[in-house]
Amino acid sequence: MRYALIFLAAALCAQDAAAPQKKKRSRPPLPGVKEVQKSMDLIKPEAVFPVPGVPDWTVATKDAVWVSNKPKGTISKLDPKTNTVTATVEIGKQPCSGIAYGFGSLWAPACGDKTVARVDEKTEKVVATIPAGPANSEGGIACSKDAVWMASGEAGDKVVRIDPKKNKVVAEIPVAAGSHTVDFGEGAVWVTQSKGNLLTRIDPKSNKVTGTIEVGPAPRFLTVGEGFVWTLNQGDGTVSKVDPKTKKVVATIQCGLPGGGGEISAGGGAVWITMFQIPITRIDARTDKVTHQYAGPGGDAILYAHGSVWLSNLREQNIWRLDAAKIAP
Repeated sequence: MRYALIFLAAALCAQDAAAPQKKKRSRPPLPGVKEVQKSMDLIKPEAVFPVPGVPDWTVATKDAVWVSNKPKGTISKLDPKTNTVTATVEIGKQPCSGIAYGFGSLWAPACGDKTVARVDEKTEKVVATIPAGPANSEGGIACSKDAVWMASGEAGDKVVRIDPKKNKVVAEIPVAAGSHTVDFGEGAVWVTQSKGNLLTRIDPKSNKVTGTIEVGPAPRFLTVGEGFVWTLNQGDGTVSKVDPKTKKVVATIQCGLPGGGGEISAGGGAVWITMFQIPITRIDARTDKVTHQYAGPGGDAILYAHGSVWLSNLREQNIWRLDAAKIAP
């Protein structure tokens, strides 16, 4: 009997070896901007923060940077003074769709619970859980002066307003279906339509849509900074620069970054973009030119804060802190 089992096991192993192996689907190479492109090997971090799991969305507070971790159900605090991870807080099932800071708290949506967790900055504990789920795992949440805003609804057809005094949703603003990401700045809430080509402006005083702007195809991630609104357009890999005063696109910047994923952040006189294969792209916010681009492994989320560029290397399970001056010498 023992020999029969050995023979059977050997036959099964041979069968498995002979069976065709499924190939992992790989993304087509990104074109990028070859004239300014260099290797990621030239980038050396000032500090490396180990965050086991999948470190992804980041946000800055007055004295730290926080990162969410979907499989771990946590958010972690990175201390810029000591360059160490100083706290990790459990917030719920599958944190996703961004992370925001305001009112002395971190606000982290959870896809698994369909909630938003409020974490007190000082005590580093969950102090409230709001029953409102994000519209999409790849979305965003933002804080204005008196509210928290998040795209919601299964169709991505509304933005919810959360009152931080009541810790509850107090308004729902209808927007175009397929809207997933929000940001706040220049006196307004801005929402991108990932399944279209619209940037929507919401007046935080009236809770009403006050304008829609046609930008590049499939805009998902956006940032407000350097006096403008910037959308990363996944359809063609461009960035649209929108004047918040005139509500018009004033520049379309060719970055060669089409496809899903990525993120965008503004600060330090520049706009910073990350994408798998090309983890760092820098746009001069004044000239609207791609000045630096680095290709290679790494990336997935990017943030300009505390005078540094913070790069989430999802697959390497760490966060890099980078000197912006060394990225663009």
